[in-house]
Amino acid sequence: MAIIITDECINCGACEPECPNNAIYEAGAEWAIADGSSIRGLYTLDSGEEIDAESRRQPISQDVYYIVPDKCTECTGFHEEPQCAAVCPVDCCVPDPDHVENKDTLMARKERLHL
Repeated sequence: MAIIITDECINCGACEPECPNNAIYEAGAEWAIADGSSIRGLYTLDSGEEIDAESRRQPISQDVYYIVPDKCTECTGFHEEPQCAAVCPVDCCVPDPDHVENKDTLMARKERLHL
């Protein structure tokens, strides 16, 4: 499953540089699949929606750092555990019950994001 950042976030930013997928954004920041990757052109989100990888998308949160579920792999293929959770000083990076995924799905996403 993807990781979410709860409202307990203190906006310290410790998690953002730890993400190997560039899936973590500051509150209010727009995001794109292409951020931090070499992906260009059309990209299919998990919902089935096809988007331009470089198109700027609306922020998921205006109040705290957030994680884009379509970019989160729980650090599968990179680390033994999600690095955002490992470095969070207030333990607000937790599994997202709305995005439950198995390791094969997470690894497939990693392969798509890292051409």
